[in-house]
Amino acid sequence: MTLLKIPGLQIGHAQNFEAVTGCTVILTTAGATCGVDQRGGAPGTRETDLLGPMHLVQQVNAIVLSGGSAFGLAAADGVMQWLAERKYGLDTKVAYVPIVPAAVLFDLTIGSSDIRPDAAMGYAACEDAVKGHQDVQSGSIGAGTGATIGKILGPAAAMKAGIGTATIEVRPGLFVGALIALNCFGDVIDPQTGKILAGARKLPDGGFANTMQVMKETTGSYIRPGNTVIGIVATNAPLENEHLNKVAQMAHNGLARTISPAHTMFDGDTLFALATGQGKLGDVNLIGAYAAEAVALAVIDAVRQATSLAGIPALQDLQF
Repeated sequence: MTLLKIPGLQIGHAQNFEAVTGCTVILTTAGATCGVDQRGGAPGTRETDLLGPMHLVQQVNAIVLSGGSAFGLAAADGVMQWLAERKYGLDTKVAYVPIVPAAVLFDLTIGSSDIRPDAAMGYAACEDAVKGHQDVQSGSIGAGTGATIGKILGPAAAMKAGIGTATIEVRPGLFVGALIALNCFGDVIDPQTGKILAGARKLPDGGFANTMQVMKETTGSYIRPGNTVIGIVATNAPLENEHLNKVAQMAHNGLARTISPAHTMFDGDTLFALATGQGKLGDVNLIGAYAAEAVALAVIDAVRQATSLAGIPALQDLQF
């Protein structure tokens, strides 16, 4: 089921396949309440402080997910420009100030490290979002263009990932969905079988190395930059900012179910939670529980829909 089943969301991607990087924008031009929960040890974020309780602004106009590490935060400038041109944002009586939180992942180890998402790419993602898509594209596009997984043995042994999406109709007319840019240090585990679905590979023989096992057996340093899972969960239920921070917190359980290990010091794992408020009432515990389920499904979707890029193979191109 498409994430666009949740009214009030428009989603667009922009990417540079030669540089192997890109960005994704989630437009909420009518306004949506928002929360955030950041778990990993190496985050790159913008405008997340205002999403906590006891702050003046309660709604956002867009969320930006981007590659490019901290450089990629510049993509939010283009999103702000696009929104301001159309008079979306907080009306301060002297200017409309769009509220655009953002998070980035590190993809500089693949493609061209000197070409990163910028304001022009953020603007282009907005233009893509309003084209009237009937579904949300997944795979190695947008913020997931340069996403890889399983990097404990270095980039040569990693696998390709990308953007994944999933939406659940929890009750008739009540939807909870997720969009995840999967770029984790650890392996991806199939929660149905407990087996590794994708991750660090044994070279040259093939098969999976098992990141947890490699960590246990490694006595030296295995510092591996190039990680971070970022994404959103969204619902059409009306929820307040404080409750959405709880939903974002619970949504991280979906990462823990499918990524081993998750939330390491090498990851800046950050999830936003959006409520468009155009649907039926939903209990925060129910929505948070299904947000975690949607995240888990989106992680698996990101692995299955990924395509090989820059010499890094995707699951659909490997035979183990």
